[in-house]
Amino acid sequence: MITTHIKPAKLLKQQTHQIPGQLLVTDYFFEVPLTHGATDKGEVQLFGRLATKFEKPTVPLQDDGNGGFGNVKPIMCYLEGGPGFGNRDPQDNSITHYLIARGYQVLFLDYRGVGNSSPVTAETLVLRGDVKAQAEYLKHFRADNIVMDLEAVRLSLMDGYPETKRTWSIFGQSFGGFVSLTYLSFFPRSLTEVFLTGGLAPINRRADEVYKKTMVKVTQRNEAYYAKYPEDREAIFHLTSFLRKNAPIALPAGGTLTPERFMTVGIVLGAHGGLDTLHGMVVKMQADIDQVGFLTRPTLASLEQMNSLDNNPLYAVLHEPIYNYAPGVSSNWSAHRVMLNDVRFSWLHNPEQLGGPHKKYEQELYFSGEMIFPFHFDTYPELQKMKEVAEILAKATDWGELYHLPTLEHNTVPVYAASYINDMYVDYDLAKESASRIRGIKTLETNSLHHNAIRARPDQVIPQLFALRDDSID
Repeated sequence: MITTHIKPAKLLKQQTHQIPGQLLVTDYFFEVPLTHGATDKGEVQLFGRLATKFEKPTVPLQDDGNGGFGNVKPIMCYLEGGPGFGNRDPQDNSITHYLIARGYQVLFLDYRGVGNSSPVTAETLVLRGDVKAQAEYLKHFRADNIVMDLEAVRLSLMDGYPETKRTWSIFGQSFGGFVSLTYLSFFPRSLTEVFLTGGLAPINRRADEVYKKTMVKVTQRNEAYYAKYPEDREAIFHLTSFLRKNAPIALPAGGTLTPERFMTVGIVLGAHGGLDTLHGMVVKMQADIDQVGFLTRPTLASLEQMNSLDNNPLYAVLHEPIYNYAPGVSSNWSAHRVMLNDVRFSWLHNPEQLGGPHKKYEQELYFSGEMIFPFHFDTYPELQKMKEVAEILAKATDWGELYHLPTLEHNTVPVYAASYINDMYVDYDLAKESASRIRGIKTLETNSLHHNAIRARPDQVIPQLFALRDDSID
């Protein structure tokens, strides 16, 4: 359990400006310790943007007798998915306008290591020393340290506020939901309310258990894909055979396209429109081969963008460690080990499955989903430089605790969660189990939305979540 005393983040710089869409945005740079509670381990900078509605009242605001705090709007801190992704600009995030319309200010804080918050790349990581030192550094970039950053920023932003106004709300999407539950575990008194979308983390479940469950959903999405586009069964065999015969194929931004890397673009199957996105790529690749005999630069560039791990390396190196919920737990390339045992993903250990002769197409090649494999660190140029570090992290067992069950079981903070029955990334059964451990949670469960609904269908998700909040108890 986190027992560190958190000090307010040091405010380094702030600047306020108006942007289109009637938004007033303040940019903040903060400084916090790499290790909270220790001042001799170095620091990291955090970048955040606080968006509020731009208002110019006809009549100036009057003194409310409360130091002006009566006019302060509550803060909703949005926690992005990942790990390893920074925030979009407030005006480009659909959630901004929904929340501002509800009367909130919205804080978009980039997690440490991503966006503008001391970003981690292969180049910046080298500054930390040898691979062992780099691995030790990256152990500070999971949810346990992120929530201490959040708490430090809250204390800084609300310095001087009356005690009754020093809590804030949080809204976690995907991995942001994982962070939210860690925050709820260790700092419940700092929270007014918690909203989650596709982010009910599998509390105290090992990576192996998670991937055994999510692999079922990946299989179902593959089946849905081939049911919609049966002609792609043969096309996939042809494409992987072409890639095998012509490997390695250089990609525009570096790295190589191999049959195995191609099979990981199935990550798009978990999103709204994912079946069509994958089919469109198959058509594009097959057209190139049929017409010119090779894959053109635009096609290869499109393939790169379908899973841009080079731009988000923390996503790759920390994706499995986010499930290491306590000391003694390791991931050890969990997805690879679990999926090796399934014949539908036999391409993971049988190269001929991705390039041998196929006269019949009775058994489809199944794409993987949101999984990271060792070969990712051979085919992406940024990840190639981090391969040794990733190996160390995969075997590491000295992780901090992520959830405090007694706090969750006696929770008094209102929690509202959207859980997607067909979610390919966060298993519904494990999410339901987690919900049962959080006292007082209200859940919206639906089989009509996928994991990225907050982006693809915000008009369906956000109003329903707030309906859970606003409904009175019967």
